[in-house]
Amino acid sequence: METDLTYLPPHLPVPEDDGACDHLSGIQIPAVQLPSTDGTKVSLRDIPGRLVIYCYPMTGPSHIPLPPGWDEIPGARGCTPQACSFRDHYQELQQLQTAVFGMSTQSPEMQRSERERIHLPFHLLSDEQRYFSEALRLPLHYVESLVLLKRVTLVFEDGYLRKYFYPVFPPDKNIDAVLAYLKATTR
Repeated sequence: METDLTYLPPHLPVPEDDGACDHLSGIQIPAVQLPSTDGTKVSLRDIPGRLVIYCYPMTGPSHIPLPPGWDEIPGARGCTPQACSFRDHYQELQQLQTAVFGMSTQSPEMQRSERERIHLPFHLLSDEQRYFSEALRLPLHYVESLVLLKRVTLVFEDGYLRKYFYPVFPPDKNIDAVLAYLKATTR
């Protein structure tokens, strides 16, 4: 059975702010290199100016079943709608001179097929080894044998975290809050 991953079912449980990101304000981006969907390794610390990283649990083609109980996990469902919303507003992000990446703990191969499937104009980064998430102590979902990032969006400027959005809900509206913040703080 295929699932329409662009659709957000009604009555999804809303994630609560558990304080798991309270320590992030002002933190420097870690000096790690992450595999990108273009086949290179990206050093996020070397990206000047503004950088948005939206962290998400997982995406996948609709023929791969979601983990059991996925829709009951607060904040888990909605990765494809979130990615598509960043895709649809990519030109605005560019006009605001902001680089953007999506990030999950999925393999670069899985992310590459997803980037192609949903036609993302930006790259996805794999934190499969969890170097980035452990350095920042980002919140995680533990689902069966999977260790997945909880949904959090990070806004860095010149290598330092200036704003985070957590919890993110609904995921397809996260871009609106990110754009509002970027516009309000544009120099």
